[in-house]
Amino acid sequence: MSKPLPEQDRDLPLTAHLVELRERLLKSLLVWLAASAFCYWKLNPLLHFLLRPLLQALPPGRKIMFIAYQEAFFTYIKIALICGGVLASPFIIFQIWRFVAPGLYSHEKRFARPLILASCFAFLAGAAFAYFLIFPRAFRFLASFGGDLLQFKPVFRDYVSFAVRMLLVFGFCFEIPVAMAVAGKLGVIRARTLSRIRPYAILGAFVVAAILTPTPDVVNQLFLALPLVLLYEASILVVWLLEPKS
Repeated sequence: MSKPLPEQDRDLPLTAHLVELRERLLKSLLVWLAASAFCYWKLNPLLHFLLRPLLQALPPGRKIMFIAYQEAFFTYIKIALICGGVLASPFIIFQIWRFVAPGLYSHEKRFARPLILASCFAFLAGAAFAYFLIFPRAFRFLASFGGDLLQFKPVFRDYVSFAVRMLLVFGFCFEIPVAMAVAGKLGVIRARTLSRIRPYAILGAFVVAAILTPTPDVVNQLFLALPLVLLYEASILVVWLLEPKS
């Protein structure tokens, strides 16, 4: 027999849930726009931080270029919106939690709270790993191409799109233990299963690193493959701790 819903969730009609959802979405949108406006106001230090890995790979005095009249303005807006989303993410996550929490049981809340914190920490760790370790080596390698026929002139819009995409990719890669923890808690996967397929997972980590790393440099690929292997080993431990023992 299935468990009854929590009483505070059972008493509310569907329309009340929809009204609450609309209000929380509106609050999140307003906070995101306000945070984006603040980031646009403080855009100069954000630009220096975002462009630093590329500028360090360029010769002294070389600048990043833009080739369309509207390119710099719309890229500024894009950066402000992305940074505003990051700045407003604690409030947005809190609004999501306040909407979902009344429908959860106490043991589900005890599991969800550390899961949310671990997910945020893992994503930030992956993005920081890409920014501080991968970007400097990758851009130095990419900027080394050239010669008599070619000259490296990075375009502002392309760099921002590439950097944001790589930060997202590395951030989501570091979410592997969190996703495995959820699967283990639900009984979808077992630690012994993960241990049995370890050789395939290691091979997959190197394949993923070769695909996602922006350079064919073996050292850069190892910088991503080895953390993926360590994250997989951590996933086995986390699943073993959380999986149902019966």
